[in-house]
Amino acid sequence: MNVVLDRLARYLWPLAIANLVANIGIVVTGAAVRLTGSGLGCPTWPRCTDASYVAHGELGLHGAIEFGNRLLTFALAAVAVLCFLAALGARHRRATRLALVVGLGIPLQAVIGGITVLTDLNPWIVAGHFLLSMAMIMVCVALVDELRSPQRDAAPPLPRGLAWATLASGWVVLYLGTVVTGAGPHAGDTESPRNGLDPSTISHAHALSVYVLVALTVVLLAVAVRGGHTWLARVTGLVLLIEVLQGVLGWVQYWLDLPIALVALHMLGAALLAAGLARVALAVLPHDAGLEARADGHAQSDAATRTP
Repeated sequence: MNVVLDRLARYLWPLAIANLVANIGIVVTGAAVRLTGSGLGCPTWPRCTDASYVAHGELGLHGAIEFGNRLLTFALAAVAVLCFLAALGARHRRATRLALVVGLGIPLQAVIGGITVLTDLNPWIVAGHFLLSMAMIMVCVALVDELRSPQRDAAPPLPRGLAWATLASGWVVLYLGTVVTGAGPHAGDTESPRNGLDPSTISHAHALSVYVLVALTVVLLAVAVRGGHTWLARVTGLVLLIEVLQGVLGWVQYWLDLPIALVALHMLGAALLAAGLARVALAVLPHDAGLEARADGHAQSDAATRTP
């Protein structure tokens, strides 16, 4: 067993990246289920139908799409398990804990996904399902940051406070985005209920939260640049770019009456935004590059892992 773990430890870094990519990817495939009206393609859970765990011809394309998305959960779980075993083999305690959190989140997500089906895609439960995905993406980013990130001390109080305020504001944006979706036309099935809120009103509230997020990010970027916090400035600038692109995409899809392709891109953007916000929050925390694990899972010296 130790031999297997030692071999897996060599692939800890690529497995951590695969973990992150897979968790972002399943957000996109979940969006495809919703946007094609396939949310109830398998009308029950954990079976696809009362008589079968797999989709059959009578369920048509919607059944195939929903069943395919369910199968991806197993691929996601496999990556998470391998990542956990690799971290275990590398004897990297924090990485092991983070990989374990991701691994435990997958069955929890599967259960919540099942509840969404059993409640006929209740928009509030669907929102919780999405927000948990965002949280899991953030944990995946924390794992990546733990393995490879520049040496740094804790940021001073001002940029640290701004970074956490930006993260909190980002969560408000993500939450209101789910409320907008719950009020809109893409329910996942033509018979599924909506949340009953006025789409125009909640869309403008969502837009206002985006303005607040962008303003906080701009201030944080200015403070980071002025204070010489190179890594923080770099990741904050990237997040600001994501926010601007997401904002433009959000307005365009709103004025074009929510075309499916643009909504799918907006969902991908939300996942990338969650990843970026996590990176910003982590950038103000201390990090000892000397404790990092290399891709082969063995500890490096501080000098070998320090990033300029």
